[in-house]
Amino acid sequence: MENLTFPDLYCPFSSQINKYGNVLEDYSLKWLHHFDLLANESAYQRFAKSKFYLLAAGTYPYCELETLKITSDWHTWLFIWDDQCDMSDLGKQPEAINLYHQRFIEILLGAELTSQDIALSHALNELRQRILQRGNAKWYEHFVRCCQNYFQGCFLQAQYRAQGIVPSVNTYIMIRNLCSAVDSCLALIELGQEIKHLGYIREHYILKQLNVMTNNIISWCNDIFSARREIESGDVHNLVFILHYHHQISLGEAVKLAAKMHDKKVKDLLILESSIPSFGEKLDDETAKYISGLHSWIRGNLDWYFQSDRYQNQGKLELAKL
Repeated sequence: MENLTFPDLYCPFSSQINKYGNVLEDYSLKWLHHFDLLANESAYQRFAKSKFYLLAAGTYPYCELETLKITSDWHTWLFIWDDQCDMSDLGKQPEAINLYHQRFIEILLGAELTSQDIALSHALNELRQRILQRGNAKWYEHFVRCCQNYFQGCFLQAQYRAQGIVPSVNTYIMIRNLCSAVDSCLALIELGQEIKHLGYIREHYILKQLNVMTNNIISWCNDIFSARREIESGDVHNLVFILHYHHQISLGEAVKLAAKMHDKKVKDLLILESSIPSFGEKLDDETAKYISGLHSWIRGNLDWYFQSDRYQNQGKLELAKL
């Protein structure tokens, strides 16, 4: 495989780090051990080197500690499940994945745990309880819908893998926006920023478009940095590979094209932000806080890649029992 050089991605937003970030490193490992989520010591070491706690600290710089812990644990949960969907045989078994997803949604909606539930379900149940202590019912409905979209994206991706089909560029982008789980993470901005009234305008066309654009930016950034790892593992679900395959260009050229798409989307985001109408003083303040949260996610996500070993090897975060 040709040597891939990471391009300098356009990101005009300032780097910030949560003041409680140094607390998260030990805490996140303790949370993992508490639920016995990983299969062996090498998986725990791999987790530690990935430094997921820095992703939470950089993407939610204004969260108070207990809410920051929630965001960190949600990232942990997502990355572990992603590895099962992307790097194990489960990734080519859409119906099996769907059964797990159905159970996860049941738990998010309040179902009681049983002796048949896996460790990841127990961790999800505990996360649900903590999230509900801080978010109102309407916001939580929005969060659950974001999770349902994520699970649907993972299912669609597994269908393509099972059939050995390389999706078109547009189809890939659609599925990627779902299976990235970015929308669920953006929903947590409202929790972390203590935004109480965004639900009234969340469905406004411009805010919905800003969310889609932010999802694109974060997902494509991830694809650029994870390209080598995923392509070497035989996974075609990466923007770099999709562009390489459909445009019949080298992987190096595909990286440059993906970077151009990323940079244009950031500039488009800024242009669209300038057209947000006024919703009244209180809602304008909350909208501004939410937009600031989008910027923090774009910047913090990019910063994290230069601090993490997540995409430097082929190992996955293997669950203790599945």
